[in-house]
Amino acid sequence: MAVTESEFQFVVHVPSDIDAGWTDPHAFQRLVEEAVWDRLDREATLREIGQRADVGETVTLGRVTLLPDGTVVDTTFNEGVAES
Repeated sequence: MAVTESEFQFVVHVPSDIDAGWTDPHAFQRLVEEAVWDRLDREATLREIGQRADVGETVTLGRVTLLPDGTVVDTTFNEGVAES
């Protein structure tokens, strides 16, 4: 199976109690996405998801905690994702 980025949509779930320091939801999503792919092997992770997930299914990779300045405080990734 060939997996490309265009076959997947990266979705960030924002907690309702998000810190007031975050004012731009698009910037927040970009920072989270960058933090995830800085820590995970993108190709291996997408391949794994493509092999085990059905079309339309949402797969949770894990959790990333960021400060408003973009500093990553904590990351927790689920089993089955390929960390770099």
